[in-house]
Amino acid sequence: MKIEYSESLFTELQSLGFAKLTSTIKDQCCHHLSPDYHGDFTKWQSSLENLPAIRPSKIDLNQAAILVGQLSDIDESAHKALHSQLKQLHPWRKGPFNLFGQYIDTEWRSDWKWDRLKNEISPLTGRKVLDIGCGSGYHCWRMRGAGAEFVLGIDPTMLFVMQFFALQHYIQDEQVNVLPIGLDDIIGPSLNFDTVFSMGLLYHRRDPIAHLQELKQCLREQGELVLETLVIAEQHGDVLVPDGRYAQMRNVWSIPSVSTLENWLAQANFKNIRCVSESTTTTNEQRSTDWMQFQSLQDFLDPHDQTKTIEGYPAPIRAIIIAENE
Repeated sequence: MKIEYSESLFTELQSLGFAKLTSTIKDQCCHHLSPDYHGDFTKWQSSLENLPAIRPSKIDLNQAAILVGQLSDIDESAHKALHSQLKQLHPWRKGPFNLFGQYIDTEWRSDWKWDRLKNEISPLTGRKVLDIGCGSGYHCWRMRGAGAEFVLGIDPTMLFVMQFFALQHYIQDEQVNVLPIGLDDIIGPSLNFDTVFSMGLLYHRRDPIAHLQELKQCLREQGELVLETLVIAEQHGDVLVPDGRYAQMRNVWSIPSVSTLENWLAQANFKNIRCVSESTTTTNEQRSTDWMQFQSLQDFLDPHDQTKTIEGYPAPIRAIIIAENE
């Protein structure tokens, strides 16, 4: 299969405020989708090219495991080929997916996060949505299933983009796209998305309020921000600034309490700010699987006290905050 983006995508991007960036984004995509950019690109490209040619009899984007086809659509030989090629795209972190009866049990049960927010956000029907740091695009598909008119995901990690293309090979929906770029690549002009999702990104930014202001630039007036991030319980103070790693993650600069995070959003001139979910991440939600065989949360917690990370910090709690642009 040839990996490419349609001209209709770039036409849509222009209407969303990307006019001055369209040419640059095209060039970036062309550069990133090549062996010169990543040493594993040829291997990943081969996996996509060797996916069996199957027409799914059913697609359901509203299942916990996004459903593409059924086992009855393929024979045993095609099923083995599908399994083999998808395994070449290891590790699978966000999901799960069910392709023609092949269940991809990803590291994260991303459907749990979706269940926490889906009834709290403004209905996505007819909305144009940006998902920043989208990974393989799992939530992009859920947004489309919830009625979004157009969904753009961005993520600079090339493996995740290739995983998205494996799904897109069968779903073939031009209204859902994932580009191999990051937030810094689109900051500049004011954009016009109805809803912007930033999930699992804030704590990786050196200046959290600057990041919130960047997210604000991506939204139309009165557009909605859906922010999901690590937080600390109020009894641990206002902000945790890890010395080194946090739960073995690099580049974790600050983890606020919910009230501090709400204050940051107010400083960035968001309104109608509300926390709709606060939950401790468990080893049932994030874990190693056959499809993500590296270390996971279990290995990053204190083996003698699961309320602490291996470094001695409070164990991960994640909150979802919804706010409205002015």
